[in-house]
Amino acid sequence: MDKKLYKMMDWARVEQIVYSEEDNPHEYLGAHYVKGGWMISCFIPGADKCSVITGKKEYKMDMMDEEGFFSVLIRSVTKSKISYKFKVTKDKDTFIAEDPYRFRSAIDAKTLKAFSSGICYDIYEYLGAHVRKTEGISGVNFAVWAPNAVRVSVVGDFNGWDGRCHQMRRLGDSGIFEIFIPRVRQGDNYKYELKLKGGMISLKADPYGYFAELRPETASVVFDIDTYRWNDDEFVNNRAELNRKDKPLSIYEIHPGSFMKPDDGRDFLNWTELADELIPYVKEMGYTHVELMPVMEHPYDESWGYQVIGMYAPTSRYGTPEDFMRFMDKMHAAEIGVILDWVPAHFPRDAHGLANFDGTCLYEHQDPRRGYHPDWGTLCFNYGRSEVSNYLIANALFWIKKYHADGLRMDAVASMLYLDYGRRGGEWIPNIYGGNEDLEASEMLRHLNSINRKMNTGALMIAEESTAWPKVTGDVEDDGLGFDYKWNMGWMNDFLGFIRLDPLYRSGHYHELTFSMIYAYSENFILVFSHDEIVHGKASLLSKMPGERDRKFANLRLSLGYMFTHPGKKLLFMGMDIGEWDEWSEARSVQHDLLKYDDHININNFIKALTRFYKSTPALYELDNDVDGFEWINNISANETIIVFLRKDKAGNCVLIVCNFADIDRNDYKIGVPFSGKYKEIFSTEDAAFGGRGNNNLRVKRSKEDECDGRQYSIRISVPALSVSVFSCTYFEQENLKYYHAPVRKRNKRRR
Repeated sequence: MDKKLYKMMDWARVEQIVYSEEDNPHEYLGAHYVKGGWMISCFIPGADKCSVITGKKEYKMDMMDEEGFFSVLIRSVTKSKISYKFKVTKDKDTFIAEDPYRFRSAIDAKTLKAFSSGICYDIYEYLGAHVRKTEGISGVNFAVWAPNAVRVSVVGDFNGWDGRCHQMRRLGDSGIFEIFIPRVRQGDNYKYELKLKGGMISLKADPYGYFAELRPETASVVFDIDTYRWNDDEFVNNRAELNRKDKPLSIYEIHPGSFMKPDDGRDFLNWTELADELIPYVKEMGYTHVELMPVMEHPYDESWGYQVIGMYAPTSRYGTPEDFMRFMDKMHAAEIGVILDWVPAHFPRDAHGLANFDGTCLYEHQDPRRGYHPDWGTLCFNYGRSEVSNYLIANALFWIKKYHADGLRMDAVASMLYLDYGRRGGEWIPNIYGGNEDLEASEMLRHLNSINRKMNTGALMIAEESTAWPKVTGDVEDDGLGFDYKWNMGWMNDFLGFIRLDPLYRSGHYHELTFSMIYAYSENFILVFSHDEIVHGKASLLSKMPGERDRKFANLRLSLGYMFTHPGKKLLFMGMDIGEWDEWSEARSVQHDLLKYDDHININNFIKALTRFYKSTPALYELDNDVDGFEWINNISANETIIVFLRKDKAGNCVLIVCNFADIDRNDYKIGVPFSGKYKEIFSTEDAAFGGRGNNNLRVKRSKEDECDGRQYSIRISVPALSVSVFSCTYFEQENLKYYHAPVRKRNKRRR
C-alpha cells in the first residue's frame, strides 16, 4: 500500500461512505488534486480489484476497505482535469466502469435559489431523472428534494438495488440531492433510498418521475419525454382562440379506463386504441373538448385517479408517456381540445409516495388538523412551504407545456380553500386572522393562475369549487383567484333536486329553476352533469327522472335542453348521452350496446343535434358571462311550471326559449315577445326524431300587439309537456311593419 496515500486518507470520511451515511460523497470520491498529484477514490461494494485507466496507462488502486473502497495517488504536476475510467473485477467478472463522482452538478445556484423561493416554474427539468449526455457520456441525472434525510442514494436495476453504490451529494442548503449515473438507460426501474435520522431506511418513488411501473409495482421508470416529435403546432398556437369565453364550450367528460373495455381480457385499452375509438365518437357527437379524469399515476383503480401518487407521470395503465403524447397529438389533429383533471388538494399515504418523504412531514402539514383529510383518509399539501408550492405550480404548467393540455380542471378546490372543510369543531386551526380561510392555498392558486396567464399558454384553468367563495374567476389583481371558469355546482344540485320531483310537485319548487340567474354572472360558470352525480347510489341521470319509461326520456331531453340554453358552458359525463340506466362503474365499459334500442338511439341523436344547434347559435354562448346576453320573459308562472327567456349574441340577435317542466301540454299558450316580428321554432326537445310526440310549432308565428308578460307584443304557441322549445326572432321587414310603430332608427339602436 502507498504509505503517502495511506496518510492522506480521511478515514472517518471513508467510514461514512462505506456505511452509507455520507451526504456529499463527491467531495471525497472521484478525482481530487492534492499535493503531489491526483488522488482518485471509488467505492464499489463487493469489488475484489480495481484500477484506474487514463489514456494508455493503468494504475492499480489500493483496497482501503474490504467492502470495496479503493484509492490511488497518481503523481502529476498538472492540475488540468483528467479523464479516466475504472477497471473493476468483481466475482471473477472484469468490466470497465465510468465514475459517477467525476461529473459536475447539472443544477446551478440560480435554479436552487429560485426553487427555494418557490418560483422555478420548470423545476421538473432539474429534479427527477433526466436522460442526457454529460462530457460525452450517456447516462441519467437524478435529483430529489429531501432536506432532512441523512443520506440519499439512487437504487435500481442498474446497481442491484444497493443503496451503497450511488450515494448522492447534497447541494448546499437547498435540500436537493443529485448524482449523474453513466450508462443508465430509458426503461430502467429506480427509487430513492433515504437513510433517515435514527437510522431507518426508506424507499421512495420519484416525486418528479416521468413514468412508473404498472401497479401493483411501485418503482419509478427512467423515461425521456423530450424525444417525441409533435405535429400539433397549429392547434396549440390557436388554443387561446378555441378557448375564448365567447366561443362554444361543450365538454365530454370521460374515465379513460372505462370508456371502452377491450375484448381480449386486458383491463384497459391503450392510448392509441382509446384515441381510435374516442375521436370518431366525439366528432360525431359534436363536443368541442374532452375532459379526462386524472391520468396521473395512482395506485388504486377504484380511486379513478383522484389519489395521485405520481404527479408528473401519466399512468402506465394505458401505455408510456410517448403513447399519451401521441394520444394528445391525435386529439388535436381532430381539432378536439383536451382538459385534464388535476388534483392539488391531497395525496395518498402509500409508503412509496410523498407521505413522510424524508422522515418528516415534508410535503404535508405536520399537525393533523391541517395535514390529514378526514373525508378521504389522505394527506393535505403544505401550500405555505415554497418548495411544495413550487412542486404543484410547476406540475400544472408541466402538463400544459410537455403534454399540450388545453386546460386543467382542479379537483376539490373547496377542500383547499377552507381550513375547516370536512372537520368538526376542534379539528382545525384558524388562520392568523381567526378565520377558516386557508390563506396559503388561495395564494398558491392565485400564483399559478397568474403565471399561466402571464405565460400566455392559452390553457384554461377550471375550478371545481362548491361554495360561495368570492371571485373564483375574478382577476388576481382584484383579489380574485384568477380561474377562467368555475363548475356551477349550485345550479347542478338545485336542478337535479327539482327534476327528480314528480311534475305534480314541481310548482312548489319553482324558485329552484330561477334562483341560478340571481348569481349567474358572479362567476364564469360551466354547467355540469359530472361523474360524481351518477355513482354511489345516486342513480344514473336517466334513472333520476320520474315517471314511466317514455316520461323519463322526455324529462332527460328537457333537462339537457334546459342545460344547453341556460347561460354557462357545458359538460356531460360519458354514458349520459346514450341514456344509461345503470350507475357508472369504473369496472365496466360504457354500455354502447344500448344504441341498438330505439329510445337510446333517439337520445343519442338528440344530443348530436343539440350540440350542433348550440355551436351554430351564437346567442347560446357568445354572452354567457355578460348580463346583456340574457333576459327574462316569464319567471313567475309557478302554477304552470313554465319559464320563458331570451338569449342574445353580440350582434343583438336573440332566440326565445320556452321551457315547460309540467307534464301538461299547453296549447294556444300566450307568451310575451321582445318586439314585433316573426318567431319560428328552430329546435324542440319534443321533435319526433328524438323520440318526442312531434307536438311542434310547424308554422311561423307572427306577433300581435297584445300585451303579455309585461310586453307590448305576444304570440300564441303550443307548449308540449316536459319540453324545451327554441324560436328564432326576426323583426318584420320595413315594408311589412304592420304592428311595429317605432322609427327604424330607434329599432336599429335597440338591436345593438
